[in-house]
Amino acid sequence: MSKQVDICAQFNAEYTPCNSAEKLGIAIETIGKLPINGLRHVAENGTCGWYIWCGEEWSDEPDFFKPLHVSHIDKYLPQIVPYLALPPGHRFLITDGYEDVWQDLALIGI
Repeated sequence: MSKQVDICAQFNAEYTPCNSAEKLGIAIETIGKLPINGLRHVAENGTCGWYIWCGEEWSDEPDFFKPLHVSHIDKYLPQIVPYLALPPGHRFLITDGYEDVWQDLALIGI
């Protein structure tokens, strides 16, 4: 948890942790590619708002993202756990030796 607090402080973002029972959307088939991307919408219907995919390509296919409980993400992509307390309206991109975190207000309708 302290890494999440540190990331939020580093990027001047409100600490907004996910509940471990909530679900996020993850593009399982892309795991292993770089960079690792994440964006957070407003939480709804038992989700935390996060969508995670790896690689350069995003897909609008309805089955691109699969639901996964937040409590299981560390089995797939432990390196993203520190970023999961960034609030809705944020994105991240991480790859070997590089990280970028930014606010994208369009994600929350602003």
